Amino acid sequence: MSLRDIARRADVGLATLLRHFPTREALLDALLHTSFGELTAKADALETDDSPGDALVSWLRDCVGWTTEYRGAVVLMAAAIADPDSALHVSCVTLRAAGARLLARAQAAGVARTDIDGDDVFALVEALAWLGDQRSLAPRADRIFDVVASALLTSTASSDAEAGTRS
Repeated sequence: MSLRDIARRADVGLATLLRHFPTREALLDALLHTSFGELTAKADALETDDSPGDALVSWLRDCVGWTTEYRGAVVLMAAAIADPDSALHVSCVTLRAAGARLLARAQAAGVARTDIDGDDVFALVEALAWLGDQRSLAPRADRIFDVVASALLTSTASSDAEAGTRS
């Protein structure tokens, strides 16, 4: 949808919309700011969860679900994380830091791979959300999420491998 269409639907002139939101990213950041905050707050709350691995996967699932809900946002988020001038940059950096904290906690507990970092977790959110955006792949998105999540967690990956050898 163009900014002109958005202005029309909001019943304001394009100039008024552009005065408040000079770019698509600025408008998106204003619309999604609360959701970014909620995901960050969820990460904060999950930092006290008894199971650091489950906390990481829960937060990852919520992020992917939220990003998939806002189709197309993942492309802007991927660009914004690398662009300090983007209106979405601060929100994306904050979200990435929240995921990095959960990952570090799971790594410290010995339940998450140690060869990944917060950038990798953010990239996984983007990749898994992109998968959900693809109509032909969307039916497999939950299964692929589970595969990726089990690959993040050392204890899950080990027990899944053991279960596979026992069957």
